[in-house]
Amino acid sequence: MTTASTDGARSHARSQAGAATMRVPTVPDGVDDSRLVWAESVPADSYAARVVGRGTRLRFADPDGGACAHLLLFRADASWERLNVADTMKVPWQAYLGVGHPLLSDQGRLLATVVADSSGRHDLLCGLPPAGQQQMLLAAMKHGMDIRDVAPSATLLKGVRVDDTGALTFTGSAGPGAAIELLIHLPVIVAVVNTAHPLDPQPAVTALDITAWRADEELTHPVNDDPEYSRALFNTESTWAAAQSSEALR
Repeated sequence: MTTASTDGARSHARSQAGAATMRVPTVPDGVDDSRLVWAESVPADSYAARVVGRGTRLRFADPDGGACAHLLLFRADASWERLNVADTMKVPWQAYLGVGHPLLSDQGRLLATVVADSSGRHDLLCGLPPAGQQQMLLAAMKHGMDIRDVAPSATLLKGVRVDDTGALTFTGSAGPGAAIELLIHLPVIVAVVNTAHPLDPQPAVTALDITAWRADEELTHPVNDDPEYSRALFNTESTWAAAQSSEALR
């Protein structure tokens, strides 16, 4: 089939669409369908980008055991503020993600908090491999950004640990069905690439399932009472209150 003519290009495109398959992730147990705002399965070596609102609960799941989610978050109303992986480790004195861990911006504000985790295999140290940078750039460009905005990412569902010598050990996946959930504190652009971890010796990436639903009521209960977390939460709530006041005065 030739694409040298408009008719040929159209026929080729339609044949590709006919061969495509799409799988919609299952809604998590206990989640009302009416609250669902995002449900997408991201194939291996592909990406997704979406704006989600404050009070969204965001779930990344590994249905087949090979998903590897490289994540960036940008404030939707001020994209110059984004996930800072270094501060996300430094401020809470913890390099390994788990329940209660804040995902902090470069302005000391909470973009998200880990609120559930059945994986325990994540990585804040290695970042996005070169093979995934083009996909992350495409995700950024869809929201008016460029290569300068592709910062070090957090990696979910594939883990790394540091041994006593300082060497990094790849711990892989927790297996099929593992998931991690984030509570979003400010409106954000979610950019995620599903591609191999840079230390994976035998990469065999499988689909990543993303679901998100409204959970505004969860914002009323702080996830932990660590002083560092409380300060970041105060910074976040102050910013949100000021933004709402400014909006009301317009």
